[in-house]
Amino acid sequence: MPDSLIVPLFVTTDLPPHADLAEFGELLARTARVLGPGGSGAVLSGKVFWLDRPVLPAQRPAADDELRFAGMLGHLVTSGAGVREVVAGVRRAIGAAVTERYGDVGAAPAVFAIRDRDVRERTPDSALPLDSRRAADLVGAAR
Repeated sequence: MPDSLIVPLFVTTDLPPHADLAEFGELLARTARVLGPGGSGAVLSGKVFWLDRPVLPAQRPAADDELRFAGMLGHLVTSGAGVREVVAGVRRAIGAAVTERYGDVGAAPAVFAIRDRDVRERTPDSALPLDSRRAADLVGAAR
C-alpha cells in the first residue's frame, strides 16, 4: 500500500469574468475526491482567491469580457508513489474539470507543488475556504 502524502499546492487559472470564486473552490475540492489509486479519493483543503491585475482607480472596473486570474493555496492529502506523480495526476484532473465547467479559457490551469511555509504565509486573509464541509476529512485522510 502506498504511503500517505500531504502535498502543498498552488493552483492558478484564468476564469470567465463572472465566475463565482466559491464555486471554483468547490470544483477543486470535488475534483480531488476522485483522485488517488483506483479513484479512492483525495482531500484538498485550502483557500481560493482572485489574483486580479493591479489597476489604477481610473481603470476600474475591468472590461466585461476580461478573464479573471484565480488562485488556490492548500494541501492535497492522498496516497501515491511520489509527489511528482501525484501533482501530475491532479494537474490533469483539474485541467479537465476547469475546461468542462468553464470551457476553453486559453490556457490550462497551472498546478504545482510548493513549500508548506508558502501556503501559510501567502494565503490572503480575504481568501475563501475551498469546501468547509470537507475540512475535517483532512485529518482523517492523513491517518
